[in-house]
Amino acid sequence: MKSPTIKKRFQYWFDNYMSRGTGALITALFMLSGLIIFTVAALVKITGNAPDDMSLLQLAWMALLRTLDSGTMGGDTGSFFFLFMMLVVTFGGIFVVSALIGIINNGLEDKFDELRKGRSAVLENDHTLILGWTPQIFTVISELVLANESRKSGAVIVILADHDKVGMEDAIHERVPDTKNTRVICRSGSPNDLTDLEIASPHTARSIIVLPEGADPDTHVIKSVLALTNNPNRRAEPYHIVTQIHDPRNLDVVKMIGTKDLVQPILANDLIARVVAQTSRQSGLSLVYTELMNFGGDEIYFKQEPALSGKTFGDALHAYETSTLMGIRKADGSIALSPSMDTRIQSGDQVFVLSADEDKINLSGLSRIPLDESLIQISGKASRPKPERALILGWNRSGSTIIRELDNYVAKGSQITVVSDIVNLEKNIRLDNGKLKNQKIAVREGNIHDRALLEKLGASEYDHVIVLAYSHLGQQEADAITLITLLHLRDIAERDETPFSIISEMLDLRNRELAEAAKVDDFIVSEHLISLMMAQLSENAELMDVFTDIFDPEGAEIYLKPISDYVATGQPVNFYTVTEAARRRSETALGYRLMSESHDSEKAYGVHTNPKKSEKVSFTSEDKVIVIAEG
Repeated sequence: MKSPTIKKRFQYWFDNYMSRGTGALITALFMLSGLIIFTVAALVKITGNAPDDMSLLQLAWMALLRTLDSGTMGGDTGSFFFLFMMLVVTFGGIFVVSALIGIINNGLEDKFDELRKGRSAVLENDHTLILGWTPQIFTVISELVLANESRKSGAVIVILADHDKVGMEDAIHERVPDTKNTRVICRSGSPNDLTDLEIASPHTARSIIVLPEGADPDTHVIKSVLALTNNPNRRAEPYHIVTQIHDPRNLDVVKMIGTKDLVQPILANDLIARVVAQTSRQSGLSLVYTELMNFGGDEIYFKQEPALSGKTFGDALHAYETSTLMGIRKADGSIALSPSMDTRIQSGDQVFVLSADEDKINLSGLSRIPLDESLIQISGKASRPKPERALILGWNRSGSTIIRELDNYVAKGSQITVVSDIVNLEKNIRLDNGKLKNQKIAVREGNIHDRALLEKLGASEYDHVIVLAYSHLGQQEADAITLITLLHLRDIAERDETPFSIISEMLDLRNRELAEAAKVDDFIVSEHLISLMMAQLSENAELMDVFTDIFDPEGAEIYLKPISDYVATGQPVNFYTVTEAARRRSETALGYRLMSESHDSEKAYGVHTNPKKSEKVSFTSEDKVIVIAEG
């Protein structure tokens, strides 16, 4: 093989050197400039053409000035050789300066491109890190912005997702235009890649939210949690990770991965199923859950109250004017949601209350509670449950869980009918649900927004109608089918003059306003509800036990009951009196719902949680009281 020539070797070296980047090019130019300047200065000095017998350094300085400013040469005088050398150094300077400007310009463009790609490392502390990009992110950011309003020094949210940085920033600015005192930083990279994770500085994050992405969201979540918890460069302190899982079989896997850390996975389908099942039987319940889980209204706080030590839970219900007692966290960490009224608060126990802010949790100090005994009712005993008929239109991953949840609430002999265009649905439903205690299942195949089919079904003859969103479709397509179905159902109800309960699941919160035209009893925006819960847990991990207890069908749950069973209607009554009426039933009152405001979004659809107890309200027979009670 013929060995390469000197020329080819030089070309090879030159190509490699030039590929090193902006810094190497600038260094080469400085070396070339120095070579030209000192060569010219030396030649002028050696040949004796230096004016005024200048030293070598003085000549070099003169040459440098002509390199940087070609116009300086116009004032030169001396021999022809001296003038020629100044001309040479001037032309060399023009070349060097032009090349330098071009290199710097290209270097800046490359740097700006790199910054636009979002590949620079984040140097933040105590920030909330969000891994992944789904429509849920806008709700999460909005809630975190509200949660951070009280932080005087401001807060930071860092997002790492496999998307264009500028595109993410534009989308956030459009959907969450006002981030108040919270800075949102976006970076491009894969949450499953260890190198990319380092960009987002997870080791200094206060909490980490992992959003499920892709066709197999659970796998994405597992890989992201694995990358976080098993990073060789991870911090010694435990991470606080909040995420969601769809398949219950993957729940244990996530928990096994994060044994050294606080990993809080929300079983999304299970949560939504429980909310749908409970809400289908008591309209407005999802609104109460939304109020409990968002940062825009009242929130749940834990507090140690030595002054309440030794008192019973029932007596402590009246201890706050502007906060509402919900339960006790025992010294061993266990949660007691609305315990027995004679349960004593022990030293070391904490109470958890519903309050507008932590600094609003103050004991009232009232020596006498302003009760109106004459308005307290003792009627309203629970009637014996009767068999019910429920209709489920549409299907998704929560469907089977909804059926099983409803089986815990309905009387024996109840029937549930499922209608969907999904092939082989009946076989899958029966496999998933096995033998039910109280319900019989009937499955029909059909298009749920087909008016003729809805007429044949006799929708108005059912006690409850549940419309589920098709999760295998895009959000907008699925919500469009739901909207058409709801309009048909409402028209049938008005025509037959037979009102029936309609509960609908939506995927996009923005479509809720459109759906209100159908006058549906309740909406459940599933992704929105889960996003609220993730935001809450990321700020306060202790709430997981409270939420678990609230949604657990065993034990105490939240109910909306007729206010007329508690206090007299049509007369002004304060909430101290309502609280007392609930206490005598071994229940904890959280608020009320005014049905006159049920379609007013500005007034939270009539839901008032944690009202000021001394304020008086006149209720109607249609209004509801929100209580925590045994089922």
